[in-house]
Amino acid sequence: MSLFSRKKAKTMTETGPEVVLLVEGMHCTSCGLLIDDELEEIPGVRSSSTDVRAGRTVVRLEEGAEVDAAVLVTAVQKAGEYTARPSD
Repeated sequence: MSLFSRKKAKTMTETGPEVVLLVEGMHCTSCGLLIDDELEEIPGVRSSSTDVRAGRTVVRLEEGAEVDAAVLVTAVQKAGEYTARPSD
């Protein structure tokens, strides 16, 4: 993980499958950036956008990519002392 490297450009018009994670333990924007950076290192993840206030992360996957939600949850936990679960 490279701290605060926003290597993948985010756009509001991105399409493709997405996974929404509910995340607890975030305190500030830096927490969200750490989580996004960690998730964006996973093959098949196009982008990640974390809303600290809402306590959720939207992970946008590449077309045809199959990424297990458990891998995403583990990445969030690796970013810091956060807990995550897929939203229903």
